[in-house]
Amino acid sequence: MCIDSWRSFVFPNHIRTFRKERDGGSLLELSERLSGVTYIRLSKIERGEVFARAAELRAIGEALAVAPEDLLIDIDDPHFDIADWAEPNLGSDRVSHESDRFAVLVAAALRNRRNADPELTIAALENDYGIAPVILSRIENAFKPFERWNEDIRSGLYKLFAVRSNAVFIRKIEDLYGSGDLDETLPLIANPKLRIDKTRTRVNALRAELAQASPVAATQAHATIESAPALPEPAIAPTNDNSARASVEPGEERMVPVFGFPLPEGQIARLPTDTEVPAPRMAGPASYGLRVGYPTLGPGLPGRATLIVDPDRFPSAGSIAVVSEAEGILRLLSITHDRQGRMIGFSLHPDYEIAIDELDPGQVGTVIAAIYE
Repeated sequence: MCIDSWRSFVFPNHIRTFRKERDGGSLLELSERLSGVTYIRLSKIERGEVFARAAELRAIGEALAVAPEDLLIDIDDPHFDIADWAEPNLGSDRVSHESDRFAVLVAAALRNRRNADPELTIAALENDYGIAPVILSRIENAFKPFERWNEDIRSGLYKLFAVRSNAVFIRKIEDLYGSGDLDETLPLIANPKLRIDKTRTRVNALRAELAQASPVAATQAHATIESAPALPEPAIAPTNDNSARASVEPGEERMVPVFGFPLPEGQIARLPTDTEVPAPRMAGPASYGLRVGYPTLGPGLPGRATLIVDPDRFPSAGSIAVVSEAEGILRLLSITHDRQGRMIGFSLHPDYEIAIDELDPGQVGTVIAAIYE
């Protein structure tokens, strides 16, 4: 089982190196020379816990008298080693390999448990097992060792897996791993390929944006967006649609309605398209289809794709979330975590980022499947 011990460091960069070489002062002193980049934000960027925006790199580069492109690291350079780069950021809060391994097993087992039981909604997990959505997300992404969760959270997991003690819980999780039941889910958690692909995509996008002459074109584009004609009022799918909530018998194909009209700034209007698509068996009763429209998350998710969205399923790191920003207005976001365990949603086009933990769980759904034309 491959475990990515460096999964929190998604944006390795040269900021620390240049700050010290160019006598840029402390991180606090550097932040005071930057307008629009707070100390906390700058700290997270330098530590590689969040991706910088192009405008932030330009500002940091100007303060350090270095080209912003030179602040980026090519992770495909054979001389680059993420372990060496991350070492100064680890401090004393280190996790043993065995603890990290078991946290990943628990994450996989919990995801499987939820996928196997459509009644285990995020509301049910909070009400019946005392596991709040933000905690659920952190457990499912192996944010910290199992033994570091408090007794209430551990007891909720014991109840969820029908055991009564820590020893029996550990044995049950290990048995699930030994039997191969977790094999399909484990590659989705703490997989170095996920981090590497995410880093490569974002850094390449930043290089392309920094290569543009200036932000003026973006300002002009924004002005064009501001003058875009208004759309008709979105039609919202009814929540009491019996056909959408009916159970599907074995061999029966369940169809769900498709919505989606692209808006400026990466938003999607939940307008009906008069089409339907088949939903996977794991889809919840309120699931629906959503047309992407624009490739806001990069080339891996083209605009012609149609997604299956389960609004009752809370996202996890490495997944795609659908956030309801206003009535009938949606946004697609890729999901990751920073080092503090906060769940972050981001898009590439536009360059947008938001703390998912601060949203009402009812605003956030998860993409569970995609159909590519």
